[in-house]
Parts: sequence; C-alpha cells; structure tokens
Amino acid sequence: MKRPGRDRKAFSFNRRRMYVDGRHGQLHLRSAFPGSGGFDELTPLVCLHGERETSRAFDGLLIDLGGDRSVYAPDLPGFGESDPLPGRSGAVECAAAIADFLDQMRLKQVDVLGHQWGGCVAAELALAWPQQLRRIVLISAPVAASARAVSGRMAQLVQPVLVLRTCDERWDITPGVRALLPAARMIDLPELGDAPLESAPDDLARRVRAFLG
Repeated sequence: MKRPGRDRKAFSFNRRRMYVDGRHGQLHLRSAFPGSGGFDELTPLVCLHGERETSRAFDGLLIDLGGDRSVYAPDLPGFGESDPLPGRSGAVECAAAIADFLDQMRLKQVDVLGHQWGGCVAAELALAWPQQLRRIVLISAPVAASARAVSGRMAQLVQPVLVLRTCDERWDITPGVRALLPAARMIDLPELGDAPLESAPDDLARRVRAFLG
C-alpha cells in the first residue's frame, strides 16, 4: 500500500495562506495539511527559508508533504509579507518570532527544515525549544557552518539532524556541519544545483519524509 504523499493523485490535502499575530506584528505563512482533517497526522513540519527567499520557495514541498502532516512555511520577519522586527533581526530574533507562532498554534512538538540561512534560525529554535523540537533537516549549509561565522552554538544541538548537501555556492563549506555535528547524517546531492526547492521538490520530499518518519 502506498504511503500518503508518494503519489500526489492518491491523497488529498488543503492549502492555506494566513497571518498570525505576534509580539512584534504579524507573521505571514503558507500551510498545507491533510484532507483527513488531522486524524492520524504525523509530526508537523516547519520550513524556514533562506536569506534571498520567502515562504514561496517551499510551495513544492507543501504539495508533496501536506498529504500526511501539517506543513507550515512562514515568511521570516521582514521577508515577504511578514512585518519586520524592531531593531536587529538576526537568527535568534527570528527564532523567537517562530516560537511565538508555535505557542499560539499550540503545537507541542514539531520538526523543522531550514534552507541555507533558515538553518541558522532552525538551530536557534531547536536550542531555545529543545523538548518540543524533534528532528532537524538542513538543506545546504547554514551560515553558522561557514568558516567566517562559526559560533559553536550549532554543536549544542541534541536533536537528530539530516544535512542535504546540494551543489550550490555552499557546496564546499557544507561538510563543515559534520565537524560541528559529527552524529549528523549527510547526503550529497551533486545533481541538485542552486534552486533545489524549485527544481527537485519531489526528490527532497522523499528524503525528508524518510528521515522524519
């Protein structure tokens, strides 16, 4: 029997765009969730985009993964249609805004996926919310893994981590994640270039699903 999500024609899902109020304004997000209404749903997934993207980058993953779990892709503060944060808006501050969203939605446990800089936000979220964040997927290296920005904070992660190494401008520095997280699983995907979320969402979704369970 095929598992939901393997064949897009074999399952139903719903998609929504919504705004959520936070302490510093509104957060805009795209979401997808099973047509069953949430019964027997798997752990929700939160997708965090890179520094040159918005939540729209995850449209393909929403379609593919939304058949068996709720998937949330917010515009990080100051990106897309989300309000900016006052003052500095780094990974720590963005993670706090996402934590507000999770609290408001009463999500007791989630998985998180970060693309490039979104991986920094994912790591900060995991550090601040360790009991509720189950697993982490990083697509390409987050900035904190590069030689110019190693902070050591990523080495404090306790969650299982999957790193999907795509052939973008961070191909050479992505293995640095292994030095910070020796237990992380890394899969090299040299066939995927600068825009894997757009060019190969099915392939990424298959690997993400296998890791998340």
